[in-house]
Amino acid sequence: MSSVVETEEHQALRAAVAALGQRYGRDYLARVAREGGHPDELWADAAKLGYLGVNLPEEYGGGGGGIAELSIVLEELGAAGCPLLMMVVSPAICGTVISRFGTDAQKQAWLPGLADGSRTMAFGITEPDAGSNSHRITTTARRDGDEWVLTGRKVFISGVDIADATLIVGRAEDARTGSLKPCLFIVERDTPGFTRSVIDMELQAAEKQFELVLDDVRLPAEALVGDEDAGLLQLFAGLNPERIMTAAFAIGMGRHALAKAVDYAKTRQVWKEPIGAHQAIAHPLAAAHIDLELARLMMQKAAHLYDAGDDMGAGEAANMAKYAAAEACVKAVDQSVHTLGGNGLTREYGLASLVTASRVSRIAPVSREMILNFVSHQTLGLPKSY
Repeated sequence: MSSVVETEEHQALRAAVAALGQRYGRDYLARVAREGGHPDELWADAAKLGYLGVNLPEEYGGGGGGIAELSIVLEELGAAGCPLLMMVVSPAICGTVISRFGTDAQKQAWLPGLADGSRTMAFGITEPDAGSNSHRITTTARRDGDEWVLTGRKVFISGVDIADATLIVGRAEDARTGSLKPCLFIVERDTPGFTRSVIDMELQAAEKQFELVLDDVRLPAEALVGDEDAGLLQLFAGLNPERIMTAAFAIGMGRHALAKAVDYAKTRQVWKEPIGAHQAIAHPLAAAHIDLELARLMMQKAAHLYDAGDDMGAGEAANMAKYAAAEACVKAVDQSVHTLGGNGLTREYGLASLVTASRVSRIAPVSREMILNFVSHQTLGLPKSY
Protein backbone atom coordinates (compact mmCIF):
# COMPACT_ATOMS: atom_id res chain seq x y z
CA MET A 1 0.00 0.00 0.00
CA SER A 2 1.52 3.31 -1.10
CA SER A 3 0.63 5.13 2.10
CA VAL A 4 3.00 3.09 4.29
CA VAL A 5 5.94 5.30 3.30
CA GLU A 6 5.23 9.00 2.93
CA THR A 7 5.84 10.60 -0.44
CA GLU A 8 8.42 13.37 -0.83
CA GLU A 9 5.54 15.83 -1.24
CA HIS A 10 4.07 14.79 2.08
CA GLN A 11 7.47 15.01 3.79
CA ALA A 12 7.96 18.49 2.34
CA LEU A 13 4.49 19.53 3.55
CA ARG A 14 5.34 18.26 7.06
CA ALA A 15 8.57 20.23 7.14
CA ALA A 16 6.92 23.42 5.89
CA VAL A 17 4.03 23.24 8.39
CA ALA A 18 6.44 22.39 11.23
CA ALA A 19 8.40 25.57 10.39
CA LEU A 20 5.20 27.62 10.55
CA GLY A 21 4.21 25.96 13.84
CA GLN A 22 7.59 26.72 15.40
CA ARG A 23 7.13 30.43 14.60
CA TYR A 24 4.04 30.39 16.86
CA GLY A 25 4.30 27.49 19.30
CA ARG A 26 2.61 26.66 22.57
CA ASP A 27 3.24 30.03 24.24
CA TYR A 28 1.28 31.81 21.51
CA LEU A 29 -1.72 29.49 21.80
CA ALA A 30 -1.68 29.55 25.61
CA ARG A 31 -1.61 33.36 25.61
CA VAL A 32 -4.49 33.58 23.14
CA ALA A 33 -6.57 31.16 25.25
CA ARG A 34 -5.76 33.03 28.46
CA GLU A 35 -6.80 36.34 26.94
CA GLY A 36 -10.04 34.84 25.63
CA GLY A 37 -9.03 35.48 22.02
CA HIS A 38 -8.71 33.32 18.93
CA PRO A 39 -5.57 32.25 17.04
CA ASP A 40 -6.41 34.57 14.14
CA GLU A 41 -2.81 35.31 13.14
CA LEU A 42 -1.85 31.63 12.89
CA TRP A 43 -5.13 30.82 11.09
CA ALA A 44 -4.48 33.62 8.57
CA ASP A 45 -0.86 32.55 7.98
CA ALA A 46 -1.84 28.88 7.55
CA ALA A 47 -4.55 29.98 5.12
CA LYS A 48 -2.22 32.23 3.14
CA LEU A 49 0.20 29.32 2.67
CA GLY A 50 -2.67 27.15 1.41
CA TYR A 51 -2.65 24.72 4.35
CA LEU A 52 -6.25 25.17 5.56
CA GLY A 53 -7.82 24.27 2.22
CA VAL A 54 -5.29 21.66 1.15
CA ASN A 55 -8.09 19.03 0.96
CA LEU A 56 -10.58 21.13 -1.01
CA PRO A 57 -11.01 21.14 -4.82
CA GLU A 58 -8.62 23.33 -6.81
CA GLU A 59 -11.47 24.91 -8.77
CA TYR A 60 -12.63 26.58 -5.53
CA GLY A 61 -9.17 27.71 -4.46
CA GLY A 62 -8.25 24.60 -2.49
CA GLY A 63 -5.12 22.48 -2.79
CA GLY A 64 -6.83 19.58 -4.55
CA GLY A 65 -5.44 17.11 -2.01
CA GLY A 66 -7.28 15.02 0.55
CA ILE A 67 -7.60 14.27 4.23
CA ALA A 68 -4.11 12.71 4.05
CA GLU A 69 -2.66 16.19 3.47
CA LEU A 70 -4.97 18.01 5.87
CA SER A 71 -4.16 15.56 8.69
CA ILE A 72 -0.43 16.22 8.18
CA VAL A 73 -1.06 19.96 8.60
CA LEU A 74 -2.96 19.50 11.87
CA GLU A 75 -0.51 16.92 13.27
CA GLU A 76 2.51 19.14 12.64
CA LEU A 77 0.85 22.24 14.12
CA GLY A 78 -0.03 20.10 17.14
CA ALA A 79 3.53 18.81 17.46
CA ALA A 80 4.66 22.46 17.51
CA GLY A 81 2.20 23.12 20.36
CA CYS A 82 -0.32 25.18 18.39
CA PRO A 83 -3.02 22.93 16.87
CA LEU A 84 -6.02 24.63 15.24
CA LEU A 85 -9.13 22.79 16.44
CA MET A 86 -11.34 24.52 13.87
CA MET A 87 -9.43 22.66 11.14
CA VAL A 88 -11.28 19.53 12.28
CA VAL A 89 -14.66 21.12 11.71
CA SER A 90 -14.38 23.77 9.03
CA PRO A 91 -12.33 22.33 6.13
CA ALA A 92 -12.42 18.66 7.19
CA ILE A 93 -16.08 18.03 8.04
CA CYS A 94 -18.00 20.92 6.49
CA GLY A 95 -15.70 21.46 3.52
CA THR A 96 -15.74 17.76 2.68
CA VAL A 97 -19.52 17.43 2.97
CA ILE A 98 -20.19 20.51 0.84
CA SER A 99 -17.63 19.60 -1.82
CA ARG A 100 -19.02 16.06 -2.06
CA PHE A 101 -22.75 16.70 -1.76
CA GLY A 102 -23.45 20.43 -1.94
CA THR A 103 -25.28 22.13 -4.79
CA ASP A 104 -23.26 24.23 -7.21
CA ALA A 105 -24.57 27.36 -5.46
CA GLN A 106 -23.47 26.03 -2.03
CA LYS A 107 -20.02 25.17 -3.36
CA GLN A 108 -19.63 28.64 -4.89
CA ALA A 109 -20.86 30.31 -1.71
CA TRP A 110 -18.75 28.40 0.79
CA LEU A 111 -15.76 26.49 -0.58
CA PRO A 112 -13.57 29.46 -1.66
CA GLY A 113 -13.96 31.01 1.81
CA LEU A 114 -13.34 27.72 3.62
CA ALA A 115 -10.28 27.15 1.43
CA ASP A 116 -8.68 30.55 2.01
CA GLY A 117 -9.68 30.67 5.68
CA SER A 118 -11.78 33.83 5.31
CA ARG A 119 -14.93 31.92 6.28
CA THR A 120 -15.37 29.18 8.84
CA MET A 121 -18.14 26.75 9.54
CA ALA A 122 -18.99 24.84 12.72
CA PHE A 123 -20.65 21.42 12.90
CA GLY A 124 -23.67 20.65 15.07
CA ILE A 125 -24.50 17.00 15.65
CA THR A 126 -24.25 16.20 19.42
CA GLU A 127 -27.41 16.63 21.48
CA PRO A 128 -27.98 16.72 25.25
CA ASP A 129 -30.04 13.50 25.31
CA ALA A 130 -28.50 11.63 22.36
CA GLY A 131 -24.75 11.79 23.07
CA SER A 132 -23.02 9.48 20.62
CA ASN A 133 -26.28 7.95 19.41
CA SER A 134 -26.91 9.82 16.16
CA HIS A 135 -30.10 7.77 15.68
CA ARG A 136 -31.61 9.56 18.68
CA ILE A 137 -31.21 13.05 17.28
CA THR A 138 -34.37 15.00 18.05
CA THR A 139 -33.64 18.23 16.16
CA THR A 140 -36.41 18.13 13.58
CA ALA A 141 -36.78 19.82 10.23
CA ARG A 142 -40.23 20.21 8.71
CA ARG A 143 -41.19 21.65 5.38
CA ASP A 144 -43.37 24.73 5.34
CA GLY A 145 -44.06 25.73 1.75
CA ASP A 146 -40.66 26.18 0.18
CA GLU A 147 -38.97 26.76 3.55
CA TRP A 148 -37.60 24.47 6.26
CA VAL A 149 -38.33 25.01 9.95
CA LEU A 150 -35.77 23.62 12.43
CA THR A 151 -36.40 23.00 16.12
CA GLY A 152 -34.05 21.41 18.64
CA ARG A 153 -30.95 21.67 20.83
CA LYS A 154 -27.26 20.90 20.36
CA VAL A 155 -24.45 20.72 22.90
CA PHE A 156 -20.60 20.80 22.89
CA ILE A 157 -20.45 22.55 19.52
CA SER A 158 -17.02 24.14 18.97
CA GLY A 159 -16.40 27.64 17.69
CA VAL A 160 -19.96 28.71 16.90
CA ASP A 161 -19.15 32.29 17.95
CA ILE A 162 -16.49 32.68 15.25
CA ALA A 163 -18.10 30.51 12.57
CA ASP A 164 -20.03 32.20 9.77
CA ALA A 165 -22.47 29.28 9.80
CA THR A 166 -23.05 25.93 11.46
CA LEU A 167 -23.76 22.74 9.55
CA ILE A 168 -26.67 21.35 11.60
CA VAL A 169 -27.70 17.70 11.57
CA GLY A 170 -31.47 17.46 11.86
CA ARG A 171 -34.09 14.87 10.99
CA ALA A 172 -36.80 15.32 8.42
CA GLU A 173 -39.88 13.21 7.87
CA ASP A 174 -39.67 10.90 4.89
CA ALA A 175 -42.79 11.53 2.79
CA ARG A 176 -42.94 7.87 1.69
CA THR A 177 -42.32 6.02 4.95
CA GLY A 178 -43.18 8.64 7.59
CA SER A 179 -39.95 7.81 9.47
CA LEU A 180 -37.31 10.42 10.30
CA LYS A 181 -34.10 10.56 8.29
CA PRO A 182 -30.97 12.65 8.93
CA CYS A 183 -30.51 15.81 6.86
CA LEU A 184 -27.84 18.50 6.93
CA PHE A 185 -28.61 22.23 6.89
CA ILE A 186 -26.42 25.32 6.63
CA VAL A 187 -27.56 27.71 9.37
CA GLU A 188 -25.92 31.14 9.22
CA ARG A 189 -24.79 32.61 12.51
CA ASP A 190 -27.33 35.43 12.86
CA THR A 191 -30.40 33.51 11.68
CA PRO A 192 -33.43 34.44 13.86
CA GLY A 193 -34.24 31.76 16.47
CA PHE A 194 -30.66 30.39 16.41
CA THR A 195 -29.13 31.17 19.81
CA ARG A 196 -25.99 30.00 21.61
CA SER A 197 -24.68 29.96 25.16
CA VAL A 198 -21.12 29.20 26.27
CA ILE A 199 -20.48 26.01 28.26
CA ASP A 200 -18.05 26.70 31.10
CA MET A 201 -15.23 24.19 30.49
CA GLU A 202 -12.24 23.33 32.72
CA LEU A 203 -10.39 22.95 29.44
CA GLN A 204 -8.11 25.85 28.54
CA ALA A 205 -8.63 26.30 24.81
CA ALA A 206 -9.06 29.18 22.39
CA GLU A 207 -12.12 27.51 20.87
CA LYS A 208 -15.13 27.75 23.13
CA GLN A 209 -17.88 25.13 23.45
CA PHE A 210 -21.53 26.05 23.04
CA GLU A 211 -25.03 24.85 23.66
CA LEU A 212 -27.30 25.80 20.76
CA VAL A 213 -31.05 26.30 20.69
CA LEU A 214 -32.97 26.26 17.41
CA ASP A 215 -36.37 27.74 18.08
CA ASP A 216 -38.47 27.54 14.89
CA VAL A 217 -35.48 28.56 12.78
CA ARG A 218 -36.73 29.31 9.25
CA LEU A 219 -34.41 28.41 6.42
CA PRO A 220 -34.76 28.74 2.65
CA ALA A 221 -34.98 25.51 0.61
CA GLU A 222 -31.38 25.96 -0.53
CA ALA A 223 -30.07 25.63 3.05
CA LEU A 224 -30.48 21.84 2.73
CA VAL A 225 -27.17 20.24 1.74
CA GLY A 226 -27.38 17.77 -1.10
CA ASP A 227 -30.10 15.20 -1.48
CA GLU A 228 -32.44 14.80 1.47
CA ASP A 229 -32.54 11.03 0.78
CA ALA A 230 -28.76 10.61 1.08
CA GLY A 231 -28.66 11.79 4.69
CA LEU A 232 -26.74 8.97 6.37
CA LEU A 233 -24.20 8.67 3.56
CA GLN A 234 -23.58 12.43 3.71
CA LEU A 235 -23.32 12.34 7.48
CA PHE A 236 -20.70 9.60 7.52
CA ALA A 237 -18.81 11.32 4.71
CA GLY A 238 -18.26 14.07 7.28
CA LEU A 239 -17.71 11.88 10.34
CA ASN A 240 -14.84 9.82 8.89
CA PRO A 241 -12.66 12.91 8.26
CA GLU A 242 -13.59 14.12 11.74
CA ARG A 243 -12.20 10.92 13.30
CA ILE A 244 -9.05 11.02 11.15
CA MET A 245 -8.44 14.66 12.07
CA THR A 246 -9.06 13.94 15.76
CA ALA A 247 -6.36 11.28 15.48
CA ALA A 248 -4.02 13.88 13.93
CA PHE A 249 -4.84 16.29 16.78
CA ALA A 250 -4.03 13.61 19.37
CA ILE A 251 -0.83 12.42 17.70
CA GLY A 252 0.43 16.00 17.40
CA MET A 253 -0.31 16.66 21.08
CA GLY A 254 1.39 13.42 22.13
CA ARG A 255 4.47 14.26 20.06
CA HIS A 256 4.61 17.75 21.55
CA ALA A 257 4.52 16.43 25.11
CA LEU A 258 7.02 13.67 24.37
CA ALA A 259 9.51 16.09 22.79
CA LYS A 260 9.41 18.24 25.92
CA ALA A 261 9.99 15.21 28.14
CA VAL A 262 12.85 13.86 26.02
CA ASP A 263 14.51 17.27 26.01
CA TYR A 264 14.20 17.46 29.78
CA ALA A 265 15.43 13.89 30.35
CA LYS A 266 18.57 14.57 28.28
CA THR A 267 19.66 17.53 30.38
CA ARG A 268 18.17 17.09 33.87
CA GLN A 269 20.83 15.73 36.24
CA VAL A 270 20.09 14.49 39.73
CA TRP A 271 22.93 11.97 40.04
CA LYS A 272 25.96 11.54 37.78
CA GLU A 273 24.03 10.90 34.56
CA PRO A 274 21.07 12.76 33.05
CA ILE A 275 17.82 11.13 34.20
CA GLY A 276 17.19 9.92 30.63
CA ALA A 277 19.98 7.40 31.11
CA HIS A 278 17.80 5.53 33.60
CA GLN A 279 15.59 2.88 32.03
CA ALA A 280 12.67 3.67 34.33
CA ILE A 281 12.59 7.07 32.60
CA ALA A 282 13.79 6.07 29.12
CA HIS A 283 11.69 2.96 28.44
CA PRO A 284 8.24 4.44 29.06
CA LEU A 285 9.16 7.36 26.78
CA ALA A 286 10.33 4.92 24.10
CA ALA A 287 7.07 2.95 24.47
CA ALA A 288 5.05 6.16 24.15
CA HIS A 289 6.92 7.00 20.94
CA ILE A 290 6.19 3.54 19.52
CA ASP A 291 2.47 3.89 20.30
CA LEU A 292 2.31 7.30 18.61
CA GLU A 293 4.07 5.95 15.50
CA LEU A 294 1.67 2.98 15.32
CA ALA A 295 -1.33 5.29 15.68
CA ARG A 296 -0.01 7.46 12.86
CA LEU A 297 0.24 4.43 10.56
CA MET A 298 -3.43 3.66 11.14
CA MET A 299 -4.34 7.31 10.61
CA GLN A 300 -2.46 7.26 7.29
CA LYS A 301 -4.28 4.09 6.28
CA ALA A 302 -7.66 5.64 7.14
CA ALA A 303 -6.86 8.82 5.18
CA HIS A 304 -5.64 6.76 2.22
CA LEU A 305 -8.87 4.72 2.14
CA TYR A 306 -11.04 7.80 2.54
CA ASP A 307 -9.28 9.74 -0.19
CA ALA A 308 -9.53 6.69 -2.46
CA GLY A 309 -13.33 6.75 -2.05
CA ASP A 310 -13.67 3.63 0.12
CA ASP A 311 -16.14 4.96 2.69
CA MET A 312 -16.77 1.58 4.35
CA GLY A 313 -13.08 0.71 4.71
CA ALA A 314 -12.32 4.24 5.85
CA GLY A 315 -15.04 4.07 8.52
CA GLU A 316 -13.42 1.08 10.20
CA ALA A 317 -9.87 2.44 9.88
CA ALA A 318 -10.82 5.97 10.99
CA ASN A 319 -12.44 4.64 14.17
CA MET A 320 -9.40 2.47 14.92
CA ALA A 321 -7.02 5.37 14.21
CA LYS A 322 -8.94 7.70 16.50
CA TYR A 323 -8.96 5.07 19.28
CA ALA A 324 -5.25 4.27 18.95
CA ALA A 325 -4.23 7.93 18.73
CA ALA A 326 -6.25 8.92 21.80
CA GLU A 327 -4.77 6.13 23.90
CA ALA A 328 -1.25 6.94 22.68
CA CYS A 329 -1.74 10.64 23.38
CA VAL A 330 -3.01 10.15 26.93
CA LYS A 331 -0.11 7.81 27.73
CA ALA A 332 2.47 10.13 26.17
CA VAL A 333 1.17 13.17 28.08
CA ASP A 334 0.97 11.24 31.35
CA GLN A 335 4.51 9.91 31.00
CA SER A 336 5.83 13.32 29.98
CA VAL A 337 4.34 15.04 33.03
CA HIS A 338 5.76 12.27 35.20
CA THR A 339 9.21 12.63 33.65
CA LEU A 340 9.35 16.30 34.65
CA GLY A 341 8.04 15.62 38.17
CA GLY A 342 6.99 18.87 39.84
CA ASN A 343 8.07 20.85 36.78
CA GLY A 344 5.48 18.89 34.80
CA LEU A 345 2.79 20.76 36.73
CA THR A 346 4.17 24.29 36.21
CA ARG A 347 2.86 26.81 33.74
CA GLU A 348 6.43 27.36 32.51
CA TYR A 349 6.63 23.89 30.98
CA GLY A 350 3.00 23.83 29.84
CA LEU A 351 2.38 20.11 30.19
CA ALA A 352 -0.19 20.11 33.01
CA SER A 353 -2.92 21.66 30.83
CA LEU A 354 -2.41 18.80 28.36
CA VAL A 355 -3.57 16.31 31.00
CA THR A 356 -7.10 17.67 30.53
CA ALA A 357 -6.72 18.35 26.81
CA SER A 358 -5.47 14.84 26.02
CA ARG A 359 -8.66 13.36 27.50
CA VAL A 360 -10.73 15.14 24.85
CA SER A 361 -9.59 12.77 22.12
CA ARG A 362 -10.77 9.79 24.18
CA ILE A 363 -14.24 11.33 24.55
CA ALA A 364 -14.88 13.34 21.38
CA PRO A 365 -16.19 13.14 18.73
CA VAL A 366 -17.11 9.61 19.77
CA SER A 367 -16.13 7.80 22.96
CA ARG A 368 -13.67 4.91 22.96
CA GLU A 369 -16.46 2.66 24.20
CA MET A 370 -18.54 3.42 21.10
CA ILE A 371 -15.53 2.66 18.91
CA LEU A 372 -15.12 -0.68 20.68
CA ASN A 373 -18.84 -1.28 19.99
CA PHE A 374 -18.30 -0.44 16.33
CA VAL A 375 -15.33 -2.81 16.02
CA SER A 376 -17.00 -5.63 17.94
CA HIS A 377 -20.15 -5.43 15.77
CA GLN A 378 -18.90 -4.32 12.36
CA THR A 379 -15.47 -5.93 12.27
CA LEU A 380 -15.82 -8.99 14.49
CA GLY A 381 -19.51 -9.64 13.86
CA LEU A 382 -20.39 -9.96 17.55
CA PRO A 383 -24.04 -9.42 18.56
CA LYS A 384 -25.23 -6.02 19.74
CA SER A 385 -26.11 -5.29 23.36
CA TYR A 386 -28.37 -2.35 22.38
